[in-house]
Amino acid sequence: MYEVFLVTEAEEDLFDIYRFVAANDSPAKDDMLFAKLQENVNSLTHQPTRGHAPPELARIDVKDFLEIHYKPYRILYQIIDMDVYVHCVLDGRRNLQDLLQRRLLRS
Repeated sequence: MYEVFLVTEAEEDLFDIYRFVAANDSPAKDDMLFAKLQENVNSLTHQPTRGHAPPELARIDVKDFLEIHYKPYRILYQIIDMDVYVHCVLDGRRNLQDLLQRRLLRS
């Protein structure tokens, strides 16, 4: 079994999604979505290799990251030995390349 870790940016992504849904939708939906995203993240303890390489990263020959999906959200992670590091939880309706570039510039 793998151990899953959320990096700080991924935690911030989850809380940003939660706050956005809470402000723009019903309170019941924010809790449900947050729980489902956490469930998907935690599912990486079993078979994290089931994810696929994000096409935006594969095109530039970055193959260290995989992703799984929940609804429009993309969960990007990296497997190192028996540890899974979740780096981001992003809205798949947005441009991944732009989001990652902004994140790198922010670091």
